[in-house]
Amino acid sequence: MPANRQLPSESPVAPLACCTLDISPAEQQRLTAMFKALGNATRFAIVKYLVTHPGCITGDIVEILPITQATVSQHLKVLRAAGWIQGTIQGPATSYCLHTANIAWFRAKVDKIF
Repeated sequence: MPANRQLPSESPVAPLACCTLDISPAEQQRLTAMFKALGNATRFAIVKYLVTHPGCITGDIVEILPITQATVSQHLKVLRAAGWIQGTIQGPATSYCLHTANIAWFRAKVDKIF
């Protein structure tokens, strides 16, 4: 198309974004860390399990996944650092559940994107 010619108003050009996400660099880093942590199939399975089994311990998760306890512990560490889960020490074990406040924050940010 010649440079001096304008597109008609009905042309199929990409529309302006319907929404924008006003987010600080720290919030963006937090959001991407949460996406990254959940992007692993094993960690996703752990989060799914915790939805219906809050308060379980590492051994409970080991029983349902075909991986070692050490590997489960590493995945729990990543999920905890990203803010998906929280742990409460109960004697010699740690009881894990979803971190509902962080998940609510994540959902609110994702809703603003889509």
